[in-house]
Amino acid sequence: MKKIAIFGSIIVLLGLMVWGYLYFNSEPSDVAENAANSTKTVDVLEENNILVFTPRKTDAGMSIILYPGAFIDGLSYAPLAKELASSGYKTYIVEMPLNLAVFGKNRAADIIDEAPDEKFVIGGHSLGGVMSSRFAHDNEDEIQGVFFLASYPDEKGTLKNASFPAISITATNDKVLNKDSYNESKKYLPKDTTFVSIEGGNHAQFGSYGTQHGDGKATISGTEQTEQVANAMISWLKTSVQNQAK
Repeated sequence: MKKIAIFGSIIVLLGLMVWGYLYFNSEPSDVAENAANSTKTVDVLEENNILVFTPRKTDAGMSIILYPGAFIDGLSYAPLAKELASSGYKTYIVEMPLNLAVFGKNRAADIIDEAPDEKFVIGGHSLGGVMSSRFAHDNEDEIQGVFFLASYPDEKGTLKNASFPAISITATNDKVLNKDSYNESKKYLPKDTTFVSIEGGNHAQFGSYGTQHGDGKATISGTEQTEQVANAMISWLKTSVQNQAK
């Protein structure tokens, strides 16, 4: 009976994954593809299934690790990573097994281990934010801050006693984020948490992969939402994270 139950669970999991790919999986936009090209100010490369955006001339002294949302190719977040790197913040986009962060929660450990001279904040979009908070919960000494893009921590990733700051960025036209769960999860955030709302933005435009089933219609462009998210993160990094890390 035990073997039957395990087999049944595997079948259900596989079924959910297939359904998820058919229903949610999206391809990176042309904008995202172009943002993954190196420029005079930002060097872009991929190694070990990690996209790395490195500022060529300036270094803000803080690096960013980003976990993608469920069934979303990491390349879809290249425009945001390019904006952050252009402001001096080396940014890592972690490509997840099967595009699901639940299978790669600890992938940030490899980045941190290989860059002992760097300081890190971690975060992500939607499911990626949930799993990044679990990593931060388990590795508080390695993290300087956590960011949530249309996301929130759960009980397993509680950061309510964390000494570092967080930022929670949402969008007014996001119909994918469960608002009840989001509000309930605020009790798991650090005391020092900044809240930002992007007027007219939606869930999908935290990345660049087109529309998403069930989402609201954005009244601002994807480029504008990306710029607002990047500006909010940069302001938070300068005023909350880096001041505390000194």
